[in-house]
Amino acid sequence: MKWPFRRTRDAQADAASPPATFNLLRSFSVTSMAIILLVALGLGLVSTRFVIGQSVERDALLTAQFVQSIAATEVRHAQIDDVPPMGELLDPRQDGKFPGIDPALRDKVRGEFFDHIAQLPDVLLANIYAPDKQVIWSTNPSLIGQYILGDDDLERAFEEKVPVSTSYHDIDDARMEQKFITPPDFIFIENYVPLFNATGDQVMAMVEIYKEPKDLIGRMERGLLLIWLATVAGGALIYLGLYWIVRRAAMLLAVQQQKLVTNETYVALGEMSSAVAHSLRNPLATIRSSAELALEFDSGVAHKNIGDIINQVDRMSSWVRELLQSLRPLSDEPEPVNLLACVHDSLLAFEQQIARAQARVVFEVQQAPLVVNQQVQVTQILNSLMANALEAMGKGGTLTITVASPDNRWVWLSLADTGKGMSAEQRALCFRPFFTTKQGGLGVGLVLVKRIMERFGGRVELQSQEGEGTCVSLGFRAVSG
Repeated sequence: MKWPFRRTRDAQADAASPPATFNLLRSFSVTSMAIILLVALGLGLVSTRFVIGQSVERDALLTAQFVQSIAATEVRHAQIDDVPPMGELLDPRQDGKFPGIDPALRDKVRGEFFDHIAQLPDVLLANIYAPDKQVIWSTNPSLIGQYILGDDDLERAFEEKVPVSTSYHDIDDARMEQKFITPPDFIFIENYVPLFNATGDQVMAMVEIYKEPKDLIGRMERGLLLIWLATVAGGALIYLGLYWIVRRAAMLLAVQQQKLVTNETYVALGEMSSAVAHSLRNPLATIRSSAELALEFDSGVAHKNIGDIINQVDRMSSWVRELLQSLRPLSDEPEPVNLLACVHDSLLAFEQQIARAQARVVFEVQQAPLVVNQQVQVTQILNSLMANALEAMGKGGTLTITVASPDNRWVWLSLADTGKGMSAEQRALCFRPFFTTKQGGLGVGLVLVKRIMERFGGRVELQSQEGEGTCVSLGFRAVSG
């Protein structure tokens, strides 16, 4: 009876669980690597088959041309009138068809042709077949006179009447014509060269040559090695290039997503803050007015309490203004800003606070070109940072302000105090909204500084050691030209 309820509860828990996050970089890495490996393997195999096939066919064609040239040359050297082609002279059983030709001369022509075939380079075995598939001559004497039947390659060579080439990696013991005196070291190439009759329409003899062209095999091996090295290197370069592009895209997407989440948070907080501010302003104003009125008529023991009410109302009003200021939309229109003028204005505004805090101000300027920002926003940033520094130092501290431009693209403004500093945990959280270490602070000052700087392409860096002080560095983009 409890099982259906448990299944329903588990299904609700599964439905409520968040979907898995899509990892663009990891998915691309696996998918692209698989695709590039398949493509590279396919290209390598196709290139390998092409190189081997073309090399073997080319060698076979040259061998056929050489054999046919030898046959024609030996017949011409015989100096016989109306001499038939070599194909009709090779079979001794057909000598009776040529009574006008001296038998000794026929034997001489055949012998010289056989000798040339036997002396061809890289030859392992050479056989010559009559149309009835009898071996009429061979470099292996044991094959002469035998009939080779059932050989598909030989049958196809007689039928197609073109050179046929086939490569093998191992000797086929079932084929009786492959009786090598010297077996091949690795592979051999089988060539069929037809010799025709006088009219060229009938194959009178078929020359079968088994070769092991070691030089050609070595060249093919080097070519295949280069093909596979180029394929691997090309695939790796393509993968690394695409990975770099997608990695940058993934990083940009992550940054944009974070900015989107932050902006949505600011929008929600802004709407909430506006509603709260409008709801609080009138009651706060009424409370303050009533307290001021009571303060005028009462000079007794409640006088101090009424003053505390006014101070707390002012404090709450200051919080509301600061919150609205930190969450309002920022303008994107940059302008050239004189950074030194902004620093002087802020120092002048905080002159009394600096004097009360008995702080010493050190102002160092190396180079200060105009920067890209808004003067109002820069002044607001400096005021916030100076207020934080003076509050952190208490009395008698030193505030060091440095302006430098290490290159033509950036101008750095640093404010370093000798206050109480921050711990490692505080440094990690200092740029989060509403995080503060100050008594009565709202925690939006550094958040606003970061928003303004990043809005105009700037940077914010913070270094702090507990008990030693804090240094905030602002990187502004310099105005070009």
